Amino acid sequence: MSAPNGILVVDKPAGWTSHDVVARTRRLANTRKVGHAGTLDPMATGVLVLGLGPSTRLLTYVVGSDKEYLATIRLGASTTTDDAEGENLGWAPADRIGAVTPERLAAAIEHLTGDIEQVPSSVSAIKVDGERAYAKVRAGEQVELKSRPVTVSVFEVLDSREAAVDGNTALDVDVRVVCSSGTYVRALARDLGVALLCGGHLTALRRTRVGPFPVRDARALDDLDVAAALVPPARAAASLFPVLELSAVQAVDLGHGKKVPVQSDDAETTAAVAPDGRLVGLATVRKGVARTIVNFPDEPSTFADRDEETR
Repeated sequence: MSAPNGILVVDKPAGWTSHDVVARTRRLANTRKVGHAGTLDPMATGVLVLGLGPSTRLLTYVVGSDKEYLATIRLGASTTTDDAEGENLGWAPADRIGAVTPERLAAAIEHLTGDIEQVPSSVSAIKVDGERAYAKVRAGEQVELKSRPVTVSVFEVLDSREAAVDGNTALDVDVRVVCSSGTYVRALARDLGVALLCGGHLTALRRTRVGPFPVRDARALDDLDVAAALVPPARAAASLFPVLELSAVQAVDLGHGKKVPVQSDDAETTAAVAPDGRLVGLATVRKGVARTIVNFPDEPSTFADRDEETR
């Protein structure tokens, strides 16, 4: 049997790091070649997209996909990490929370929606002078990150309720966020608290979608059957890009790096698929000529015959 090759969509449990999930999958699949498309904090749950074998080459394209989250923001206090795992920096007076009307909340959220400049959380995985920002913070260093452009296409309130926390008054706000890659929901919670003059941090986060991969298709780690759960490379690539169907001769030529005449509209990236359903590679099409961007090995994906079972 060939080595595992495909995309695996996992529902990460709370308390696990993304590295923990990769390590567990390596053991289950009996392969070292496993990567992931974008980390999730240990506190967070939800979609973590893994690539196995040659399909790790697809992860570059998954990382840049938009993402959807369900989150709970607690208004009333800021923390050192912008989430519940950090040190509380103090509670706002109860009258500040009382002043957060639905109208003020909606206005503040609107200001944080669209194309915005966001300063990432200081405990993010962004590298500063070759070292992760969170590592510098844990070492006691002061870290100031530069703002960067992100897009928050959806930021909506699902529910809100007053909460009593250690004798203090807070407002818990459940939200749905759809955003570009590189957006920090923790930073949205922080900035919402700043805008409402009461402080804010994240208490719950669940990633419900990464690009075309929704949480309903994700598999739990407890009883993960890698063979049954693997999404074959061609189907995974087809969910990301338009499909370029090749003849047998075209598949061979394109696989050897040749430029191939095709009957297709221009496309920046396509999933080039052979007649037998194998992913030949990713290709660009210009003026009726296809050229490979990334080639895939000339072998069927493992468990390809289970395609219908994992649909």
